[in-house]
Amino acid sequence: MKKSVFYHAGCPVCISAEHEILELIDPSSVEVVHLGEEKSKIQEAENAGVKSVPALVTPTGNVLHINYGASMADVKG
Repeated sequence: MKKSVFYHAGCPVCISAEHEILELIDPSSVEVVHLGEEKSKIQEAENAGVKSVPALVTPTGNVLHINYGASMADVKG
């Protein structure tokens, strides 16, 4: 089964959302990507439709933007 992907930038809003997501969804079914540490994944996130982080991309390709921590422009620096 395809996993959901949770993208975040490591800010307090993102970390809080990560903890909540992993309480709601089985952690084995979610790939967590810290874009501050894995800059090579920024393009992947943008291609999936992520406009800001934190965001959860579902296995069907829907992008769920959760709260607001940073725009993708901010993540890119």
